[in-house]
Amino acid sequence: MLQPAIVIASCVGLLLYWRRKRGFQLEVIWYAFIAYAAAIALKYAVQLPTIDAVEGYFGDVSVGLGVYYGAQTMVFEVGLAFATAWYMVKKGRILRKDAEAYGAGLAFWENAVLLGAFPLINLVTYYGILTTNSSLAQTLYNQLSTNSPGLFDPASQALRSVALGTLERISSVMIHSAWGYLCALAAIYKRKTLFLVALPMGLVDFLVPFADSIGVAVFEVAVFVLAALSVYVAWYAPRRLLEAENGDFAPRP
Repeated sequence: MLQPAIVIASCVGLLLYWRRKRGFQLEVIWYAFIAYAAAIALKYAVQLPTIDAVEGYFGDVSVGLGVYYGAQTMVFEVGLAFATAWYMVKKGRILRKDAEAYGAGLAFWENAVLLGAFPLINLVTYYGILTTNSSLAQTLYNQLSTNSPGLFDPASQALRSVALGTLERISSVMIHSAWGYLCALAAIYKRKTLFLVALPMGLVDFLVPFADSIGVAVFEVAVFVLAALSVYVAWYAPRRLLEAENGDFAPRP
């Protein structure tokens, strides 16, 4: 339960930070939800009928499968983040002060809600049932020990898993924030170059099929490095295309 709790706290803390620093409109978080939910729905719509065929053709560990995952994240998640931001600009629903929060909102819905709150609720429920002396507890234990044996690892091994899992989620927060921020600025300032800079960040999921073959620790470190690079690019790229004016960005003449 420690991992989802840490991630939820991190995502909420990030939003509170930008709320205090920028005073963003809360509405932008709901638009981030629309962009993220639509992207995940499209991913499922594509993967459910095709994943078996793709794995059968390319193999479970292959460049083809990596491109399959990376292309979907690039087109659906980054693409819809930009399309939603563009719509918000047309409707006057987003300002410069909302850009960081838009990216943080994308990170919040994936990491604090989908992969944070829901798993936490499940784990608390499991724990509550397992502490009872009932047939349901025995049945649940049998199922979990077969399907999720990692839940019963000794403390030293469990803490390693928690550390690596938390690092993965923090990396996700960083990279979602980076491409969301760039997509927002691209829409606000009508600089599609910023969107093109953000687009390749979705290819991070190219690494997913290789996680076991290269080792989980190496995989997580590699993803974190890419996430850190994405944050740096998101910070640096707008300053190449936009000039500072009174502490804010303004289009170049």
